Amino acid sequence: MERKQRLAVLGSTGSIGTQTLDIVRNYPERFEITTLTAHSNWEALAAQAVEFAPDNVVIANERFYTPLREALSSQPIKVYAGEQALEQVVRSEAVDTVVMALVGYSGLFPTVSALLHGKKVALANKECLVVAGEIITALSAEHRAPILPVDSEHSAIFQCLVGEPSPVEKVILTASGGPFLHKTAAELEKVSVEDALNHPCWTMGAKVTIDSASLMNKGFEVIEAKWLFGLRPDQIDVLIHPRSVIHSMVQFADGAVKAQLGTPDMHLPIQYALSFPERMPLDGPRIDFAELGCLEFFKPDTARFPNLGLAFECLRRGGNAGGILNAANEIAVAAFLDGQIGFTDIPRINTETLARATAIARPTLDQYRQTDAEAREIARSLLPAQARSRNCKAQSLNS
Repeated sequence: MERKQRLAVLGSTGSIGTQTLDIVRNYPERFEITTLTAHSNWEALAAQAVEFAPDNVVIANERFYTPLREALSSQPIKVYAGEQALEQVVRSEAVDTVVMALVGYSGLFPTVSALLHGKKVALANKECLVVAGEIITALSAEHRAPILPVDSEHSAIFQCLVGEPSPVEKVILTASGGPFLHKTAAELEKVSVEDALNHPCWTMGAKVTIDSASLMNKGFEVIEAKWLFGLRPDQIDVLIHPRSVIHSMVQFADGAVKAQLGTPDMHLPIQYALSFPERMPLDGPRIDFAELGCLEFFKPDTARFPNLGLAFECLRRGGNAGGILNAANEIAVAAFLDGQIGFTDIPRINTETLARATAIARPTLDQYRQTDAEAREIARSLLPAQARSRNCKAQSLNS
């Protein structure tokens, strides 16, 4: 019998992490959990640990180490705390695949650590490629550590390219348009946090949901696509597709277009990343083409949603531009979720931070750290005075 695939799920209490555990429940003969991690949600992490009996767990926020350790005191499970522990546990010989479901910049260095040790990475953290795509892809190649995309759009592109020897002419990333697709610029200035969190198609964490509403998530996916598939900026296009049935498309030199279709459910791309090249049965709704009706597509409006244009600008600039944009956006989104700034202040802060931060053409990992710190400080300086101290405490939006 083939040995089970041993998984480290980083961010196991978030949306991608919990859906990954659904798949493990469905296929206990195929997968086992050896590591689980969360940022602050120690109670959910403890419950997962009791169910799946991993070798170890990590709570990144050290304030919650003691209650987590006490909750698991009767279990033969090692309990660790702190950001550095995330980098250490992925190196274990008891880990075959790292499901990278951390949110934001926090996923960068654990991903680097996993690739350095030859682990397969099922990547749901787009920010590590946004920030340091050149280094991440080089490590993957050097250490023969495959990166399998979990984002539905990149999984769709990957599925379209499997077995396809022909060069890509372009890829077309689809976007639902989020809850504000038809809002005017004036209306966007008045939307609330609750409005922005009310996504019409997908259920995601707060940070990703806000990024989806501002099209920053799609912008990050543009940068991610460049690194995953070796594309030029002019080979990447974005279309608004409100039904979220076509997850992305690939166009070839003869004009043929392949598309991957499915219901808006992340279980499929997660499972495909874990089981590739095999497709395993997956329960869930199927597309009823007779009931589907028209599939609409629109060009995105980068005047109302400037974040998408900023992402393409970062692609053209290269270097540490993506790291600047990501850091500024994390600060701005945290401030918006905290009610300290308006929705349209997010792209304003991102734009101004990009203009002010130090540009580095070929940054090292240490320089990426410096870039992240500098960009966050600039972005904080652009917040209203009362928001700055509160935002300093909201560095991570991981659950």
